[in-house]
Amino acid sequence: MTTAHEHPVPAAAAGHAEGQQHPISVYLWIWGLLFVLSFFSYLVDYFHFQGMLRWSLILLFMFLKAGLIIAIFMHMAWERLALVYAIFVPTGALLVLVGLMSLEGDYTHLTRGTYFAPAAETPKPH
Repeated sequence: MTTAHEHPVPAAAAGHAEGQQHPISVYLWIWGLLFVLSFFSYLVDYFHFQGMLRWSLILLFMFLKAGLIIAIFMHMAWERLALVYAIFVPTGALLVLVGLMSLEGDYTHLTRGTYFAPAAETPKPH
């Protein structure tokens, strides 16, 4: 029978068993920043912004909040670069492909409207 004194736990394994400990102030700052960004998102609706400005601001605040959540609360800021690339590169590639499909879909819709529009009806004689 072996005891814990015969097989000491390596320092790396002991640190891994405890997990990462980040100061609570980091999480409180990010929570506050998320609150401020959400406030600005609501101001976009409150001031009745319209058109591209509205959607640009909404998307900007959405991406900033998602980035903060991923970086801090999902601990991606402290991960190895290979893991970050393994998650973000395929996601970015998919977003680019979805954007290209959207552009192609708009082109197809425009083309169908142009070339397959119903012919103008001619008045029938009475």
